[in-house]
Amino acid sequence: MQSLSPSAKRKPEPVMWNRRELDAILRVYGRFVAQGEWKDYAIDGLRTEAVFSIFRRASEVPMFTVVKTPADANRQGQYKVVAMTGQILKRGHDLTQVMKVFEKKKFQVIE
Repeated sequence: MQSLSPSAKRKPEPVMWNRRELDAILRVYGRFVAQGEWKDYAIDGLRTEAVFSIFRRASEVPMFTVVKTPADANRQGQYKVVAMTGQILKRGHDLTQVMKVFEKKKFQVIE
C-alpha cells in the first residue's frame, strides 16, 4: 500500500479575492450604498471561482455578481459582472475596467 504525501491528501484551496481586487469592488459598492441603491453583499470562495454578490435587500437574490474565474484568465479574462438575469454585462482581464460597467449605465432597481 502506497502512502500519499501530505499535500496529495489536502483539498485544493478555494479561489478567493485578494486585497487589491476587494478594494476595487468595495470602492464601487460603497458608492452605490451611499446612494441607497445597494444594501448588502456576500463573498463566496468556491473551488473554481470567487463570487461577490450584490443585493438590494439581504433576503433577495443578488442583483449583480462579480465573478473571478482564474481558469478563464487566458481566454476572455478572469473577471466578469453578471446581472440577476444571468446576462454577462462585462468581462475582461482587468477588474478595474470590468467594474466600470457600473459607471456607463444607470442601473434601475427592480422592486
